[in-house]
This record gives sequence, structure tokens and C-alpha cells, in this order.
Amino acid sequence: MRKTVFVIAGLVSAASFALVGCDVQKTQEGNVDAPKYEVSKTQDGDVTLPKYDVTAPSVDVTTEKKDVNVPKVGVYTEKETLTVPKVEVTPADEKAAKK
Repeated sequence: MRKTVFVIAGLVSAASFALVGCDVQKTQEGNVDAPKYEVSKTQDGDVTLPKYDVTAPSVDVTTEKKDVNVPKVGVYTEKETLTVPKVEVTPADEKAAKK
């Protein structure tokens, strides 16, 4: 049960880091010409949306052993070794610089 909670927490944190580490480049300007109406239509509409190239960051999720204090029933705690997630995020700009 504890392992599942740690894995889920690691994946959620990795996903949030992934959104922050994206490198977005605008590759085309957008254009929106909405139709104009009076009583009758005088102009056709034209919509050109902007294009983007998105380079996602590199995310490595691994596990490592850590000693943590785990509460036990009673007034004392015991140190146990658990497997906890380890997340490393390389932002897209740093990843591109290494190439």
C-alpha cells in the first residue's frame, strides 16, 4: 500500500515538472478574420491558427532506499527502509544543449 502511494506521488510530481520544463517555439503567426454581418453577409470568414513546436523535457523516475521514521502503534517510532520514488527532470533547453 505504501509503495503504491509513493509511486503515484512520484508520477504526479513528474507530470507537474514535465509541464513546467517544456520549451515552446512559435513557428507561425495566427490570423482570424471573423465574418462581418449586417442584414446580409458581406464577407466570408478565414481562420488560420498559429503553429507551435513543443520539445518536452526528459523525465527519469527511479527508486532508491531511504531510512525514514515510521510511526508504530504506541508512543515510539521505528526506522524502516522503504523504496521511495526519485524524479529527475531535465528541461528541454538543457536537453537540447547536451546534443
